[in-house]
Amino acid sequence: MTRSRIRRASAVGRLSVRVFGMDGKPGTGLAHHLGRALQLTNILRDLDEDAAVGRLYLPREALAAAGIDDALDPAAVLANPALERACAPVVTAARDHFTSADAIMAQTPRRVVRAPRIMGAVYRLILEHTAARGFAAPRPRIRLSRARILWVIVRYALV
Repeated sequence: MTRSRIRRASAVGRLSVRVFGMDGKPGTGLAHHLGRALQLTNILRDLDEDAAVGRLYLPREALAAAGIDDALDPAAVLANPALERACAPVVTAARDHFTSADAIMAQTPRRVVRAPRIMGAVYRLILEHTAARGFAAPRPRIRLSRARILWVIVRYALV
């Protein structure tokens, strides 16, 4: 995984929180944690799509710890039986970032963090469904139903 991809996610988050009306340390912290949580979730969700175009964004450290050679073709990495072990720390890191983002949003007026709460809730559901599905092939694409997404929107938009 390239650090620049993660940095871009956090940079977009920093711009976004200003649009929502958050400045200063809480805004920067929310951008950092929510941006990373969303990006890590995307990496895990998109393993097969990225590998199909010759890309792999799993951290080298996680691959090495699982005994997977990161120099392998992405498709070979995804076929490795140790893939679950390589993905586990990424799932944990994403959860930790969601927890940190939630803590910041809990200290912020709800009207200011409606959009981040909705994004976080939808992506957390994607992460949890992805983790529950596991990483062994075949890996069906995780899709949330429109009803589930609408429920999240109504839950956070009206509160």
